[in-house]
Amino acid sequence: MASAEISLPPKGGFSFDLCKRNGMLVKKGVEPPKFRKTGTTIVGLVFKDGIILGADTRATEGPIVCDKNCEKIHCIAPNIYCCGAGTAADTEAVTDMVSSQLELHRYATGRKSRVISALTILKSHLSGYQGYVSAALVLGGVDVTGPHLHTIYPHGSTDSLPFATMGSGSLAAMAMFESRYREFMTREEGIKLVCEAIGSGIFNDLGSGSNIDVCVITKGQTEYLRNHQLPNPRTYVSSRGYLFAKGHTEVLSTKIIPLREKLQVIEGDAMEE
Repeated sequence: MASAEISLPPKGGFSFDLCKRNGMLVKKGVEPPKFRKTGTTIVGLVFKDGIILGADTRATEGPIVCDKNCEKIHCIAPNIYCCGAGTAADTEAVTDMVSSQLELHRYATGRKSRVISALTILKSHLSGYQGYVSAALVLGGVDVTGPHLHTIYPHGSTDSLPFATMGSGSLAAMAMFESRYREFMTREEGIKLVCEAIGSGIFNDLGSGSNIDVCVITKGQTEYLRNHQLPNPRTYVSSRGYLFAKGHTEVLSTKIIPLREKLQVIEGDAMEE
């Protein structure tokens, strides 16, 4: 009688089966995959009447600046906005997903969205991907319970703070907040501090740069100040531009094809109305 094979359930814990294979590949000269550094400075703070968010506008592709004036402050709801750092596609996709879910919730309930609802959806989504969705977010908004500011890390962990910074320029921006932030700041004082924090990230982090965007959220009102400050204007602009007078480039041949020779007119009955 043949002995019956018994299938045992897989054991828990980390599997080391591929460690020998990886060691062999390293000895043969195969380089392990490298991460791509992303650059951003995003901040947020709680002031007397609500929330102020700020972000720089430089988008990088490794060492290349591919966009000097991108938008990193995303609308989640009319009273909730979110700054994104990390992979631009991930931050936009995640914020668009949350925005659509909250809009359906508002249609179903007839009530304004709450910040805690956006926070719960975001942290649950990112936690499921265990950091493979590279989105580090600063979420801020004002609802019926008051102003709220949260940070959301790519693995799904969150913080609730009076002021927050994220991105590669977050250390420089945090230095400004820790030395100058105080409770019950006015709107003008809050905007000034946010601009100084973003400016410190722009001038001390190679991945951050260009302009400063600010979003002020109060009860019943949201003001998005696009390109509020331009700390890096071009120091040299060519007066002649890129226009070249006719004749600079030699014309080797010219061929003109009349379109009427290629045109075919097909007669037929008009469509019934």
